[in-house]
Amino acid sequence: MYEPSTELKKLEIEKAGAEQQLMREQHKYQRLCNREQYYKKRERTARAHRLITRGAAVESVSPLVKVLGEVEFFTLVERIFSMPEVKGMVMEAVNAHNAAEQLGGD
Repeated sequence: MYEPSTELKKLEIEKAGAEQQLMREQHKYQRLCNREQYYKKRERTARAHRLITRGAAVESVSPLVKVLGEVEFFTLVERIFSMPEVKGMVMEAVNAHNAAEQLGGD
């Protein structure tokens, strides 16, 4: 014979299981979102650190650039890096870096 209370209990148990599974999946999704944000923040922090340290290096090598405004500084940097001999030195440095990285990666 069919008993509604037994069927109702089965459905309640099934519902509770489905709700627990939903909560687990929501928690898993939140952890993945948090991880994504962590990696994005880490990349931004690393970039900011790199820019600050390189800017400080420029000022330590050439303290006179401290008096230049932003536009003047960028104009100077563009002129310096457009010079053929500077382009060549940058390329040499990049090639040396890549070669060292390949040797270290083997």
